[in-house]
Amino acid sequence: MPPASGSSRALPDLVHQAYVEIRNLIVTCRLAPGARIHESEAALRLGSSRTPVRAALQRLQQEGYVTGATPGRRARPTVTPLTVEDARELFEIVGDIEGLAAERAAQRPLPRRRALVRRLTRLNADYLRASSSHQPEPDRLFALDTQFHRTYVDAGAGSRLLALHDAIKPQVERYVRVYQTALLDAIRTSVREHEVIIEKIGSGPPEAAHQAVVTNWRNAAERMRAVIGSRGETGSW
Repeated sequence: MPPASGSSRALPDLVHQAYVEIRNLIVTCRLAPGARIHESEAALRLGSSRTPVRAALQRLQQEGYVTGATPGRRARPTVTPLTVEDARELFEIVGDIEGLAAERAAQRPLPRRRALVRRLTRLNADYLRASSSHQPEPDRLFALDTQFHRTYVDAGAGSRLLALHDAIKPQVERYVRVYQTALLDAIRTSVREHEVIIEKIGSGPPEAAHQAVVTNWRNAAERMRAVIGSRGETGSW
């Protein structure tokens, strides 16, 4: 039920709930690129008023998931299209940030690097097995790939780099999920690129680890370009 009038303490929770719900629908493409988002329908689904939904949509617009969520009666929020240019920009930014973290991870003391290499190798193997199963689970593929990259980021990044990473990486999620669904066969290529990252973190030089990460993300952007080109920016997802 909607909160009682004047229950301001409940509003932040409702805004967060609306944000999480709508964002999840967008990143899993249950709200397709270009789809119109009706505040009244979203509010009914959440069992709330339109106020928290409107606030959630404005936050999603700031993060690039929604357009047209401006205050006022004429607001027409829609899911931001998946575009080649947006994918390239996001993937390159993430690649540079994670590349710097990998470069720093490659400078850690040898025992720490060996432990990191073992952890990354296990995750990469799990990722390959998950993609090769009879019915690959998209959520598991996404979780394993995310964990692989986050592992070396955590090992190398300082607090400022982590803050930058946490601010931008979530915006890549719906592209990565589309990639893993539409380009399942390409995951083997990603796994091989991950192997290069692991090798360079383990044996250096550190700059090579940086470059291996950048290459992985830029190649993924090129593969993503083919998907968007075939389906269209607001195509069938």
